[in-house]
Amino acid sequence: MAETTQSQQFEYKAEMQQLLHLIVNSLYTNQEIFLRELISNASDALNKARIRQLTDHSEGDKEDLQITITVDEEANTLSIEDTGIGMTRDDLINRLGTVASSGTLAFIEEQKAAGKKVDADMIGKFGVGFYSAFMVADKIEIETLPAGEKAESLNWSSDGAGTYSISPGTRSDHGTNVKLHLKEDAKDFATELRVRSIIRKYSNFVDFPIILGSEQANTIKALWRKRKDDITDEERNEFYKFLTGDYSEPIGHLHLQIEGLVSFGALLFIPSQPTGPFFQEENRRGLHLYCSGVFVRDDAQELLPDYLQFVKGVVDTDDLPLNVSREVTQKSPAAQRIRSTLTNKILGLLKDWTSDNEELYNKFFGNFGGILKAGFWSDYDRRDELLEFMRYYSTHSNGRSLTALKDYVERMPEDQENIYYLLSDSLESARTSPHLEVFARKGIEVLLLPDPVDTLTLPNMADFEGKSFKSITGTDLDLGDDTEEVSLPDDDTDTLLKLFRVQLGERIQDVAASRRLVDSAATLVTAKDGMDPQMERMMKSMNPDYEGAKKVLEVNVEHPLMKNILALNSEKKQSSLVEEAIEQVYEGALLMDGNLSEPSAFVARMTRILVDATNTN
Repeated sequence: MAETTQSQQFEYKAEMQQLLHLIVNSLYTNQEIFLRELISNASDALNKARIRQLTDHSEGDKEDLQITITVDEEANTLSIEDTGIGMTRDDLINRLGTVASSGTLAFIEEQKAAGKKVDADMIGKFGVGFYSAFMVADKIEIETLPAGEKAESLNWSSDGAGTYSISPGTRSDHGTNVKLHLKEDAKDFATELRVRSIIRKYSNFVDFPIILGSEQANTIKALWRKRKDDITDEERNEFYKFLTGDYSEPIGHLHLQIEGLVSFGALLFIPSQPTGPFFQEENRRGLHLYCSGVFVRDDAQELLPDYLQFVKGVVDTDDLPLNVSREVTQKSPAAQRIRSTLTNKILGLLKDWTSDNEELYNKFFGNFGGILKAGFWSDYDRRDELLEFMRYYSTHSNGRSLTALKDYVERMPEDQENIYYLLSDSLESARTSPHLEVFARKGIEVLLLPDPVDTLTLPNMADFEGKSFKSITGTDLDLGDDTEEVSLPDDDTDTLLKLFRVQLGERIQDVAASRRLVDSAATLVTAKDGMDPQMERMMKSMNPDYEGAKKVLEVNVEHPLMKNILALNSEKKQSSLVEEAIEQVYEGALLMDGNLSEPSAFVARMTRILVDATNTN
């Protein structure tokens, strides 16, 4: 692009003007964030310059890469200068004149409309952190010179009111200087004491020196390259907070120095709580990759399997090229060895917790157990190993605490061959399921699985320590001989089942006398080789037209209701009430199964039956 010798004025696009108006005129919390954002931008520019120096051997002298911050209390200004890659005219127009995300404005307005405070952190998350500076400045001036031959020195200026100008500059060294003319109520940002405290809080571990008043204000400690014993817990936690922006301390860490076929160092952290929905791209950042001490990127998730993406930290190796891309990393034997080693070390840490600190592990599992379960279908070779990390609710504690599979197996009677489980859409519905009644009577423990992920995992596992997994909702349930006295003769049982079969017809596959019910009148069970009810519900949620397979209705022939239905039928006088009762029993089972499609008809029928039952005439 040819150099322009005159100043040019540009208008911000409409959405950009609205965003600036919100930033300048709204009351944001935590204004000091602006300095972190500008330092972060400077650090990015320096990283690009460093990579250019290391990869472009035609470059001349290697200038010092640093950030210099200058404050002038008298002039009420603050300047942040870097010796980085600089910006071109297109950069100034496209990066500083346009909203980086079309959703930024809408999100901020939604927050305001809901009466929520709009934090400056939100600005940075949308890639327009530079504009947070307008919270404290009524004018911003930029001097910049891109690296490279025949580069054009430019000045950029704006008061955030709707326009900005670009004019020829006189800068002779590549890099960028951002000068803020501070507002009257932001004078404290022109003092070294205030600026130094912000740097220590947010930017202490930036990879480059931050010079303030002729002194270096940040620490720059590559902690992962130091000996474990030379690092304090305070330093380690401070580094974690700087790296992730999470101001809760992590619950665990790993400091690795690996030598062998591939050599690397790593400092990894397990957060105390999730930082956002997993598998969303913005929440998968956090594993920073360095090559030979040079920052490459902050989203090296290919170095960990999906089910360990909650881990944050740094990996630094000399065995990958500096300009490594994600595609190259995925195919690199060195990267695959790093991935395997990291996975083994993290799982080893978790295994130690399971035996040495059950309370800590249960806290971890409550936060990250759902994502850990993803390993069942993404890492087939480790399925058996991952089972040892699983924790489930069970009837042993009435669903009030988690249990490990090994503890379940230890509590099993010697003659029990299966690990029984019940899939459900909630823990409460699992606790009250009629399917549990015979297990409670026999004292057999059942795992209660309300997590939707369990629908796709545990039923597909073969066994644990030689014990097979078995759902308690199927017709092929065999709990051995039942010595409980059956009070209904066989002929009456056959008559009762026939009544139900005739009334319900094609809506069910069959009707059978139940050996699992104790207090309930009836329940629906999955036919042999059929799909578990919870899996069917999941299929229906994805496809409303999905009908599923017909179920078997099991009735409790010992229940007083069944005897009453038989008695009414034998009188040959109240056939309509018998039909109503059978329909109500069936739809009650549908209700408990989570598949009652017409609750209004169910309630209306129940009302009619109650009217008849309470009629004293």
